[in-house]
Amino acid sequence: ATWYENESIVGRAINDFLQKNSLPRSAVFYTTKLMFNNGYDNVKNAIRKSVDACGLGYVDLYLIHGPIGGTQARKESWRACVDAQKEGLVKSIGISTFGVRHIREIVEMDIGLPVVHQIDLHPFMARKEIVKLSKQLGMVMEAWAPLVRAMRFDHPSIISLSKKYSKNPAQILLRYSIQKGYIPLPKSISPQRIVSNTQIFDFELTGQEMEELDGLDEYLVTDWDPTD
Repeated sequence: ATWYENESIVGRAINDFLQKNSLPRSAVFYTTKLMFNNGYDNVKNAIRKSVDACGLGYVDLYLIHGPIGGTQARKESWRACVDAQKEGLVKSIGISTFGVRHIREIVEMDIGLPVVHQIDLHPFMARKEIVKLSKQLGMVMEAWAPLVRAMRFDHPSIISLSKKYSKNPAQILLRYSIQKGYIPLPKSISPQRIVSNTQIFDFELTGQEMEELDGLDEYLVTDWDPTD
């Protein structure tokens, strides 16, 4: 994302990987995000800069990082994303951490809908209305902070399931996310934990256990919450 100042180094790492393994560009799915909702022309320029910075030729998924800036700014950002998609700069477009009213603004524009909504989702932050509307509009839900930033690893319900399935708390939370139909985006710099986070397909939570986890919602904000 532009905000993370990592587009160039990530793009360089991807290109190195593709070259060393003789793989085509299509073998890797690359996502980045818009930093500011600051007007149509500025957003179009930002998208072009992101494409140039990564050095990958195009962006697979481009997201509006958040709804900050007001109605007009959000609409101009979305229109710029739609046009960038038409020009082939980006393959797919979506949103991140939008509230219900922000989503409805895009719907009312009638120029195309996001295919992805990336937002914080986990048992302690259900965002039921946002998820319901996003899914009704055909969006895929990507869950950032699916591990609750480790803030609830010691919750009795999580510990109980960890013991039952011989899995760590992160694996329980990621399995929950998968069974909800989300695409979880766990963050780790530890190779061991990155591998561990993939080892969640040899067990399944029961319907009752999923309901119990759903009942833990406490609207826990672990980072920012611009959805209102």
